[in-house]
Amino acid sequence: AHDLATVLMAEHLAKRFKPSALKTRSHEITGNPFDDQEWVQKAGSRCQLRAIGFKDEDFTKPIITVVCPYSNALPCNNKFRNLGDIIVKEIENKGGIAFLCYTPVVSDAETMGSPGMRYSLISRDWIADCVEIMHEAYAADAIVSLSGCDKTVPGVLMPIARLDAIGACLYGGTHLPGHREDKDGTLDGRSVMEAIGKYGAGLIDIEELHTVERCAMPGSGTCGGMYTANTMSCAVEALGMALPGTGTGPAVDKLNKVTATREEYCEKVVEALFNLMEAKISARQILTRKAFENSLAVVFALGGSTNSVLHLLALAQEADVKLNIDDFNVIGDRVPLLTNIAPHGKYHAADLEAVGGLPVHIWFINININLILIEKPLLVRSWA
Repeated sequence: AHDLATVLMAEHLAKRFKPSALKTRSHEITGNPFDDQEWVQKAGSRCQLRAIGFKDEDFTKPIITVVCPYSNALPCNNKFRNLGDIIVKEIENKGGIAFLCYTPVVSDAETMGSPGMRYSLISRDWIADCVEIMHEAYAADAIVSLSGCDKTVPGVLMPIARLDAIGACLYGGTHLPGHREDKDGTLDGRSVMEAIGKYGAGLIDIEELHTVERCAMPGSGTCGGMYTANTMSCAVEALGMALPGTGTGPAVDKLNKVTATREEYCEKVVEALFNLMEAKISARQILTRKAFENSLAVVFALGGSTNSVLHLLALAQEADVKLNIDDFNVIGDRVPLLTNIAPHGKYHAADLEAVGGLPVHIWFINININLILIEKPLLVRSWA
């Protein structure tokens, strides 16, 4: 009689709580209806989840970690609550449950020259650990990560590689170039630094410095040149862990509102993530040695930040890919500088979108120069 009751209970649970095929791990938190003992044991966990709004059907859905390194303290990430809300809604529309994960964010530009700068580089590893803690603690089934300010770009990808999780990344975008009414040309953060030097040398007065300071960054987004954040967003796109074209382009429009394009990217990255889940393609299937060679080639062609050496080596280590500093020289010797983007050029990262973004850049390296074979990233192949 006891065995019959157990069988009947299992059949009842399986009908009422039939889990999604994409729910590969999160039953560790919600319980597995096909395992009556586990289901009973997880009643306490489900009770907690019901208190935050879970209904019966929610226990059958995959749980997605949504990494949102939001802070209102800096322009790089201060629109991430908007983006995070869109991603959460899209996950729900596709039959998933989103668990938000917030992380520290340290702005190099704001903390530079202060004791706060001591926290910048180490914040990358803290970000990675924060994501791992939240993802593993709740046994989530996949990760989608937003990134913006310098250390958040590698920081949110490192745990995906470390855990060999199913995941995808989305960059929040760069800021639009600044303009001033009395002079032609564009401005960015570099313009301010140069103005500080000019003021110190007696070449400009305090009013001119103040004007540059006010006009250089008109709205949200990462620093506008090919500095660390934009370099790494392009590197991540070239690795195949972000969708084509999403690593460049502005975060906001001239009214400082999130662009319709960036909102659309939020929907597309969720679509890509679910396709990865269905195909069971995890990070290390994408983050191959060839993917890192692609990424290095792109960094050199863009004239990217040398900080990419630190971050790509760290990412390779997390992905268990053999990559060393000499590889940068080997690949760099074969790839010319193709762009005229700040800090060495007159254009800005936002301008890349107008000419087709990084996909056109990669095509140009691969087809016209024929120096290094750049393969179509696996993430692209998996969802296209």
